[in-house]
Amino acid sequence: MWSLQVFLMLVAVTICLQSAKDEFPNQTKMRGEDRQPLWRFKRSWVITTLELKEEDPGPFPKLVGELFNKLNYDESLIYTVSGPGVDEHPIGLFSIEDNRNGKVYVHYPIDREEIQSFVIRFDIVDSSTRKIVDRSLFFTIKVGDINDNAPQFAEEEFDITVKNNHNLDHPIFQVVAVDLDKEQTPNSEVSYSLVSQVPLIKGNAFYINHSSGEIHVSGCLDYEAAQLFKLLIRANDHGAPPLSSTATVNIAIEDGNNHMPTFTKGDYKIQISEGQIQQDVVRLLVQDRDSLFTPSWRVKYKILHGNEEEHFNIVTDPGTNEGILNVIKPLDYENLPERKLIIVVENEEPFSSCEKDPLGHGTMMASTATVSVEVIDTNDPPQFHPPNFIVQEVDGAKPGAQLGRYNATDPDGNTKNIRFKLVHDPANWVTVDELSGVVTTVKHVDRESPYVNDSFYTIIVSAIDDGVPPQTSTGTMMLFLSDVNDNTPTLVNPSMEVCKTEEKTHILVEAEDKDLDPFSGPFTFELDDTSGNIKDTWKLGKNFGYSVELLMVRSLQNGNYLVPFIILDKQGFFKKQILYVRLCSCLNGITCVGSSVSYLGLGGSAIIPICAAFMLLAVALLFLLGFSFGSANKRQPMSISYEQGNQILIKYNEESENTLIPVKSNTMDQISQLLVNKGKEMYYPNAISSLYTKSQLERMEEKMAEILTQKLYDVNTLEGNTTYQPHLCMDEGEFEAAESLSSLTLTESDLPEDFLDDLGSKAIALEEIYSKSVFLK
Repeated sequence: MWSLQVFLMLVAVTICLQSAKDEFPNQTKMRGEDRQPLWRFKRSWVITTLELKEEDPGPFPKLVGELFNKLNYDESLIYTVSGPGVDEHPIGLFSIEDNRNGKVYVHYPIDREEIQSFVIRFDIVDSSTRKIVDRSLFFTIKVGDINDNAPQFAEEEFDITVKNNHNLDHPIFQVVAVDLDKEQTPNSEVSYSLVSQVPLIKGNAFYINHSSGEIHVSGCLDYEAAQLFKLLIRANDHGAPPLSSTATVNIAIEDGNNHMPTFTKGDYKIQISEGQIQQDVVRLLVQDRDSLFTPSWRVKYKILHGNEEEHFNIVTDPGTNEGILNVIKPLDYENLPERKLIIVVENEEPFSSCEKDPLGHGTMMASTATVSVEVIDTNDPPQFHPPNFIVQEVDGAKPGAQLGRYNATDPDGNTKNIRFKLVHDPANWVTVDELSGVVTTVKHVDRESPYVNDSFYTIIVSAIDDGVPPQTSTGTMMLFLSDVNDNTPTLVNPSMEVCKTEEKTHILVEAEDKDLDPFSGPFTFELDDTSGNIKDTWKLGKNFGYSVELLMVRSLQNGNYLVPFIILDKQGFFKKQILYVRLCSCLNGITCVGSSVSYLGLGGSAIIPICAAFMLLAVALLFLLGFSFGSANKRQPMSISYEQGNQILIKYNEESENTLIPVKSNTMDQISQLLVNKGKEMYYPNAISSLYTKSQLERMEEKMAEILTQKLYDVNTLEGNTTYQPHLCMDEGEFEAAESLSSLTLTESDLPEDFLDDLGSKAIALEEIYSKSVFLK
């Protein structure tokens, strides 16, 4: 019986597989897959072909093959099987009938699309020790394919959009179906076919490539005939029996630019006045059979010829698709009285047609229209040559200097009839000749004038022709004034308030010069020590070019100080400057504390100079009265006899006792007005903080010194004003000499005793002086 089994295995179709080493089982591979018997010498395994068929209906368990090992003669040895399908997923698919005969069984159907093959391990082991006595055998069991899968599309329905002018050479879409059966077999080979087309217009408008699934259009699509197509596509395999599935392709037709826009009129004639900018000169209308308000219907216009100087532009009316021609640059009749514009129109979307011309092109020539333009002659304004120019003159040039000449011509040919007129001369420095256009100065020009900007002074002149109506144009002369050294350095702040501190006080004195380099800074600062005592009080510190440090040589008391300066520019040009310094105490270190107001009585020593001042005022008043009587005497002579009445000596300077007179608030306001320096804010307290007991004579001396300081400041300010010129303030007519007082024929008898009691309005000031007894500190 055993010999018969050995004989059957030798004549059967067998495959001897390479058995792997025990330590490297994964490196084994199958030598052959055919059914020819193969013997592997020096090996002890013999096995028949093990093959499964997917979805095998059974009955199960079903024998799939048998294996044999020459060591199996020993009855103590048994077969074992392991791997996928045995003790790995899917568990229980394979088994051996018993451990002695080596028959392999399958227990349930298997899907090849889930698992295509199984690699199983066979071993022969000692039944008592469970020790492997021979090398392991790894065998691959493949699952045979059957045609159990139909081709499947990715989607059951596809939606696409195609332009009606789609190129016939390019597919509009491609469908793909996948068959899960074994690749490169008839079971997985797919073919495509077009089952139906809805609607069906003049035959099938589409066709499909049977192998690739690409869908093409058969001819030009007519958007007006149908806007939507539905195609039913079938995909089938070549198995036995063949299986198939279907999908639907919905094709929406989009109107493409397959109609060229055309002008409704080929020639236009228009008239345009020269020298004007005009909108909507003419409208050009086109027709287009594509869908309204789509890129294939909307058009754009282009001036192909005749607009080389860019006098025109053309835009599209979005509502009507008309072309609007505009004049954006004035036309000149003298330059070109007539011209022709060639205008071309095309759609926003490029034109394309599935129908080819004999040369194989799918495009057509664009439509064109001609616009004939006639320019109407009008009176042109004069033209300046050049319209803007620069002339140069020295700063301070005298009147009568010719600065330049405006040149203007009339495009209409009447150049001799042009008149020039000055329209912009803010400083009134120049005049322009009406006929020649020559500009001449009538005043001194000054570079430091506020009307000069960066050394340039702008003069604008208009040219006027005698046309109907007259035309005007303007030309601009830029007068560049070259600087000269006509300004001396001056103090930026001629008066300063300085807070007195325990430390050494530094005063930063700044200077400026209206001239430009090299007639300005950096400056040289010096102290004018003409009096001989300035350098005992002040000295100069570090020179910073445009400023210098003023230092006190010794500690000074609070008060007002005059510091004379000599400030020289780079050319040595200078003028003496006076710096008024107020040295004061500052509670916060920033703001000076104002002087206190004292209450003072009038002593005898103070009344004497006051009365003397009053007497001087009375003499002056009498002189004015005599002058008035002298003038009236010429008109109506009068004779006053000195013999009438008695002459009485009246005592007017009778003194009284000292009286303490309070200073009223309005008096303080009057004092403030008298003591204000130009360009300097004076501070006075509102309340009286203390009462000084200085003598009236010392107070009088201080007041006189303050008045003299103010007068000196006014004189120096007037001297520093180099631009001041004498001028007429009031014309009172021809001077009429008045007679002297000695010519008055007045006698003592002509004057009553009480003639001084009521002197009239001319003596009001003198009466107020006598009636008020207020003395300013």
